[in-house]
Amino acid sequence: MVRLTADLIWKSPHFFNAVGERELDLRGNKIPVIENLGATEDQFDTIDLSDNEIVKLENFPYLSRLGTLFINNNRITRINPNIGEYLPKLHSLILTNNRLVNLAEIDPLASLQKLQTLSLLDNNITKKPNYRLYVINKLKRLRLLDFKKVKQKERTEAEKLFASKAAEEEAKKVSVKTFTLGEVTPVAEVSKEEQAPKVVAPTPEQIIAIKAAIVNSQTLEEVARLEQALKSGQLPADLKIPGDDDTDKVANHSKVDKMDTDNQNEADEDNQKQNEDPVPIEQD
Repeated sequence: MVRLTADLIWKSPHFFNAVGERELDLRGNKIPVIENLGATEDQFDTIDLSDNEIVKLENFPYLSRLGTLFINNNRITRINPNIGEYLPKLHSLILTNNRLVNLAEIDPLASLQKLQTLSLLDNNITKKPNYRLYVINKLKRLRLLDFKKVKQKERTEAEKLFASKAAEEEAKKVSVKTFTLGEVTPVAEVSKEEQAPKVVAPTPEQIIAIKAAIVNSQTLEEVARLEQALKSGQLPADLKIPGDDDTDKVANHSKVDKMDTDNQNEADEDNQKQNEDPVPIEQD
C-alpha cells in the first residue's frame, strides 16, 4: 500500500480535462486512507481517486473549489456525516463499485448541498427495496442517479412513500413513549394498593386472647405461630376473638384464676399474722 503523501500529490499527473476543469489524477496507487489533500492547496476542480483501497470517505480538508470526485473501484463502507462542511461545492460524486450495503449509509450525502450527480452502481445498496426512491427522497437536489435522470414522477412517489413511513415511525414513537415503564409503574402501584386488604390492629381483648392461646399451646410450632401473629398484629384465622364462647371462657377462667390467687394470697397473709402474734393465755 502507498500512503497519500504531499510528495505523491505533487508528482501525480494534473491537467485540464475534457470539460475544461483542472483535474488531479491519483488513480491506481493502492491508497488505503484519504489524507494530506491539503497539499493540493485547493487548486483542483476534479480529483480522481479511483482504483485504490480506500475504506472510508472522510478526512477531507476544506476544499471550496472541488466540484467532482471520482472514487469508484474502492472499498468504501462509511461516509463522514459532515462531509458537506468540507466539500461545499461538490456537485458530482462517483461511488461505483464500492461496498455500501444499507440505505442509511448514504444519509451523510444529504449534507452535500450542491450534489446533483451520484452513482452507486455495483454496490449492494442498490438491491434494497425502494433503493432509488429512498436516495431521491434523501437527496432533494439530485438530477442524475446512476446516470439516469431523476423524474418529477419519482420525486412525488418518493415523497408520498416516505412521508407515510415517517408518520408510521412517529406513531410508534408516541406509542412507546406513552407506555414507557416509568409511566406505567405508578398506575400499577396504585392499583395494587387499592386491591390490597387493609390491616386492622388487634384490640386489647384480641391481644389477651392470643396470649391465652400461647399459654395453652401444645407444641413449639404453635407457640411460634402465635407469637408471630402477636408481633404482626394479624390474628390467626383459627383463633376466636373475644365475644365468642370459647374466648369468653378463656377470659372467665383467667378472671377466676386471678381471684383464686388473690384469695389464696390473703389467706396466707392472715395465717402469717396469726403465727407472728400469739394469743395470750388467760389465767384464773
